[in-house]
Amino acid sequence: MTSLTPYAGDDPAQRASDADRDRVAAVLGEALATGRLTSVEHADRLDATYSAVTIGDLAPLTRDLPDAAHPPATLSTERHQVSAVFSKIIRGGRWVAGRHTELSSVFGALIVDLSDAVLPGREVTLELNSFCGKLIVTVPANARVVDEGSAVFSKRSVTGGDGDGDGPLIRVTGNARFGKIVVYRGTRR
Repeated sequence: MTSLTPYAGDDPAQRASDADRDRVAAVLGEALATGRLTSVEHADRLDATYSAVTIGDLAPLTRDLPDAAHPPATLSTERHQVSAVFSKIIRGGRWVAGRHTELSSVFGALIVDLSDAVLPGREVTLELNSFCGKLIVTVPANARVVDEGSAVFSKRSVTGGDGDGDGPLIRVTGNARFGKIVVYRGTRR
């Protein structure tokens, strides 16, 4: 599939791949973040996206959104980075996270709440690095969390376990050195 809106020659009966669904989810996430969709519309369309079987099922979900066939080049859902150096940063509410989000704290504090963030697909990697700093991350209540990181002279607490089968998979990587990293599942308001 070359776009999210079919054009002449696309077979709407062709089975949709996970990559096709993830591309549609990214467009819907951007539409939510920019106010083009309400949270209810986004949730309904996201449910339809992940239950879609064919390209024809996906096409109507983004047809009324601008540039659905060609997402803006400025939209980067692949990587996102937030750093706190000798400072405290709090990130929460509705924002677009990257497929690979790097959070780092050096002699500072970084508090990130992903509960209302727009995630670009079913799987997101959080690279958490702390040196003499503190990182506290809240993931969505339905998230499955897998910890693949390390710690040296630090506290590292990652909870989340299995979560909901329909929720996103959050892979936590990176390391803590002389610092603190805490990841837990929160509750949606």
